[in-house]
Amino acid sequence: MNDRRPMSPEKKNGDRSKKPYRPAPRGNARGARKPDAAPSESRKAALQIFQDVIRKDAYAALSLDDRLQNANLSQLDKRFCASIVYTALENLIRIDYALGFFLKDAEALEPTARDILRISACQLMYHDRVPENAVVDEAVKLTRAAGLEGLTGLVNAVLRAMVRGKSEIKWPDPKEGPKALSILYSVPEWLAERLADAYGPEEAEKICAYRSPSHYTVIRPNLIRFSDGDFEKLLEKKVWETERGKADHAWRVRMASGIGRDADYLSGNFSIQGESSMLAAQALGVRPGMQVLDCCAAPGGKTAYIAEQMNGTGRVYAWDVHEHRVNLIRAAARRLGLDNIRPAVRDATAPKEDLFGTMDAVLLDAPCSGLGVMDSKPDIKYRATPDSVQELTGIQKALLDCCCRYVKKNGVFLYSTCSILPEENGEQIRAFLKKHPEFRLDPLPGEIGERFAAGMTDAGLQLLPHRDGVEGFFIARMRKTE
Repeated sequence: MNDRRPMSPEKKNGDRSKKPYRPAPRGNARGARKPDAAPSESRKAALQIFQDVIRKDAYAALSLDDRLQNANLSQLDKRFCASIVYTALENLIRIDYALGFFLKDAEALEPTARDILRISACQLMYHDRVPENAVVDEAVKLTRAAGLEGLTGLVNAVLRAMVRGKSEIKWPDPKEGPKALSILYSVPEWLAERLADAYGPEEAEKICAYRSPSHYTVIRPNLIRFSDGDFEKLLEKKVWETERGKADHAWRVRMASGIGRDADYLSGNFSIQGESSMLAAQALGVRPGMQVLDCCAAPGGKTAYIAEQMNGTGRVYAWDVHEHRVNLIRAAARRLGLDNIRPAVRDATAPKEDLFGTMDAVLLDAPCSGLGVMDSKPDIKYRATPDSVQELTGIQKALLDCCCRYVKKNGVFLYSTCSILPEENGEQIRAFLKKHPEFRLDPLPGEIGERFAAGMTDAGLQLLPHRDGVEGFFIARMRKTE
């Protein structure tokens, strides 16, 4: 199996108050029902999507879109399915720990049966409105439908034992250290250790524990067509629930199903973009007529925002190493009516000497672990590993050394990531400035630095979701002085 997928807690979880439950491996448990009906389509889809992520290393959002796009499910059932998937992924290590009290050696269990137990335990632990008997019965149906008749009794018995005993589970104290944080908040133990080292135990717990109190989509107007006031009037005609975000020109939208199919979105009147991503584009401080390079630009959100801030003038060169991702930039430029964007397939680690010293501003939104957005994309925290982070830091260093050459004298070089790990952020910038004395750290423009003063460091701005109310992000603005 892929060693990057979510794993159960170790078999030895410390002293427990009672011996683990060991149900018989075959046959129905005493008193178990024998349902004849097929499992609900929403739970069947949830299992498939969950396994896409766990077993096939798929991205949760992409698998959800693919599986549910043509599924014969109501919107309510689709939301229930998505809730099961995201909640199970968000809390997977904690769920596995809980199941360990009622099932011995879960990792030896047939994989599909184990995953059925996981998504069912998720419902028992986090979906209060779902009847417990219904959860158990549906799990048995899923097991039978998967061709695992011999394991229906085990699944039934484990879940019924969990219904009876979940309130007696002995949870670790967060003060016990990274392993306890890993179990309680479902972050890999190595990540909990690094966060504790970087931010201290108390702040690390807040980072691991954070869950957004409400889910929303962030949109912003096409600045070529709308002022904030005019866009507000457009939003008043929608049935959406909206409020202003923390970034300039940002609106947080709720109750907006299928916002990517909205007529105003399709016609280019607004874009969907995270607030921290918007802040990075704003921090570049562009003006009309500039020559700007966005080095790792796909899917094009920052590129478009920069082009709009320049009122369609100048040039924004947008590079990405993959053709299909550059096509996303082209599509965004067409949708928004931005003629000053110049997309190209290019590896930003390969120097293009004819462009050295020609750019007024260069944005390097570097490939990173993405751990700053693990609240909204929980599969990311299992996808990242110490080895993958080490590999990424090497790529980031190479990109910094190459892309800085395109900045002209007195020009701006902005580095950003959606990570919260120091080795991808502040440590990279300190090393870069030591190696390149022609650059110095530059203050963030406008009110960004004042608005998020708590995140300012000697190497840039580190945004943290629990503290700043936006996605985890790092932004360092530098200026070439010689």
